[in-house]
Amino acid sequence: MNAKQLAAEQAVEHINDGMIVGLGTGSTAYWAIRSLAEKVSEGLRIRAVASSIQSEDLAKQLGIPLIPFSELEEIDMTIDGADEVDADLNLIKGGGGALLREKILAANSKRLIIIVDESKRVERLGAFPLPVEIVPFAANLTIRRLERLQGKPQIRLANGEPFITDNGNWIADCSFGPIADPAQLHLQLNMIPGVVDNGLFVQMAHQVVVGYNDGTVKIINSR
Repeated sequence: MNAKQLAAEQAVEHINDGMIVGLGTGSTAYWAIRSLAEKVSEGLRIRAVASSIQSEDLAKQLGIPLIPFSELEEIDMTIDGADEVDADLNLIKGGGGALLREKILAANSKRLIIIVDESKRVERLGAFPLPVEIVPFAANLTIRRLERLQGKPQIRLANGEPFITDNGNWIADCSFGPIADPAQLHLQLNMIPGVVDNGLFVQMAHQVVVGYNDGTVKIINSR
């Protein structure tokens, strides 16, 4: 069993009957969805919402009951992965291209549990390029504004064409280097017209579950 799977299985143990569960996106969230599906097949009664079409399709295939967003006011718990986690449990997310929907779920969840393997823990965010979701309209102007923040933006490509998010937008992957103040950068980015949101999740995680290659799991709670 790999470290991501270990962390995912540990996180799913926190889910109880009757909960509404938010499903993340990406390689780590994949294991959480599979583990949750096993619990559902064993009798766990939950309902779920997904942060991407990909995760929604997987949940349907595995028999996890889904409900439309119009029927809920709050999510009990969301389980998701991250591309980086710093010492204060700030995150960089969006490597899978679903940062906007992931952030909407996180912001409307009573608890956000992040599952990672040990390679995702860092002292300071920024080694992983920060995904920024932008609208395609006049994208060159938005890119220039990102360049002024020293972000070195690169439009993410898929098969030689701009990668399209589930929301019909583009992703600019920005290399800021070490991010001294994630909260300030988050605000600066979201003040740029054309930016929809960015992959900085500042003080949103309640708990991080870390899987290690030696088979151990560590749980880190927010301060």
